[in-house]
This record gives sequence, C-alpha cells and structure tokens, in this order.
Amino acid sequence: MRLMAQPEVQRLKAFCLLKMDGQRWLPLEANPDVMNQFLRQLGLLPTWQFGDVYGLDPELLNIVPRPVCAVLLLFPVTEKYESFRLDEEKKIISEGQQVSSDVYFMRQTIGNACGTIGMIHAVANNQERLEFESDSPLKKFLLQSYKLSPDEKAIFLERDESIRVTHETSAQEGQTEAPSSDEKVDLHFIAFVNVGGHLYELDGRKPFPIVHGKTTEDTFLEDATEVCKEFMARDPQELRFTVVALSKA
Repeated sequence: MRLMAQPEVQRLKAFCLLKMDGQRWLPLEANPDVMNQFLRQLGLLPTWQFGDVYGLDPELLNIVPRPVCAVLLLFPVTEKYESFRLDEEKKIISEGQQVSSDVYFMRQTIGNACGTIGMIHAVANNQERLEFESDSPLKKFLLQSYKLSPDEKAIFLERDESIRVTHETSAQEGQTEAPSSDEKVDLHFIAFVNVGGHLYELDGRKPFPIVHGKTTEDTFLEDATEVCKEFMARDPQELRFTVVALSKA
C-alpha cells in the first residue's frame, strides 16, 4: 500500500475544516523537510527527525529508521469520515475510555493549524526522548502549557507569537505554493503517539484523545499504521493520504 509521500507526487498542503471566526493560518505542507526546519527554528535539536513513510506494506515499513516515537497522518476530511467521527464520539461518550493523565492533548481553535498542532502533540508526548536548545521557544511553550486543559492549551497557542511566526514562515516553504489562509482545502493532520504502552490518536478537532489499544516501542510504527489503514479503508477511492514518522536520526 503506497502513499502520496512518494517524491514524484506533488506534496499536499493541510487545512483543517473548522467553522470559526478566529485566527486562520496558512496551510502547512506534508513535507518532512519543512517539518524538521519548523522544529529546528523552535529550538528542537535534530536528534530525532521526521521522514516519509512511503507505504504501509511490511517491506516499506522496514526501511523507516527506528525507533519511531510519533506518526503523523494527513488525510482528506470527507463526508464518510465526518459521519464516522461523529459516531465514534457518541460511542466513546456512552461507553467511556481510559486516558492516561500523562497524555498532552490540545484542542484546535486556529484554522489551518493542524500541522503545527500535530507536531506539538508528537513532541510534547516524547519530551523525555528529545533534546532542546536552552532557550527553545517550543520547550518554554510546553512547560508553561503542560498543566492546562485541552481548551486552555488552544488559547495559549493562539497567543504564542514564536510558534505562529514560525508556522507562517514554514507554510511558505516546500514544493507547493502556499494558498491564502481563506482557501478551502479539505485535508487534515493528526498525530499518533505511545504513552504508557498505549497507542493514542490526537486530533485537535476531537474533544478528547482516542485510545487504540496497547503498543510497544518495537511495534509502535506497525500499530499506528494499522490505524492509518482504517482511515484509508473508509474512503477507498481517495488517494490523498500521507504518513510521516518521527524517528531517531
């Protein structure tokens, strides 16, 4: 199962379909080079870096550098997905789920910020592995926002000039021309992380993290991409999926 991340395929800009009157940023490209530059500018040392996952078959997953501590999925927000998302939310509210208090999760209130929020989720839930510069704006943001609620974290991001400016700069980079902040693009970033031996889906459009069962450091990439396959199976006619992995450099 190959993905849109192949070099010969034009890369995609990500936009989150949020109906809001607040801030709107430029869409961010699903491009590991752009993502790594973004994080470097915010003071994350390049000991771990994002790279393309070219396909979800075992032989293609085997070429992804290990260990992997986070996976980002870019996918199209379609009617089928929206119907599933609402049903999933109702089911979890009805049946409940156990979410670790160690999970760093923030809501999304800024249009087109899903790429940045995906990277924040990836980094925030792996801080013990990652290294930061002493004056890192991202590390400062995480320390100051860690104990806030998901909604409070969203407001905190709205007020953070360092991250906003870095996002806007990064959105101008990559292979595709940056559209305007008002352009409608139905693509969205989410993150998958391993916290306490459980696989979590972190999506700022949702009211809470989604627990996808147990995982380990050794099986995390395979477990996360199994969930990615479920996203693809819901829209089998769609080709606009991209997966990137945060791996040890």
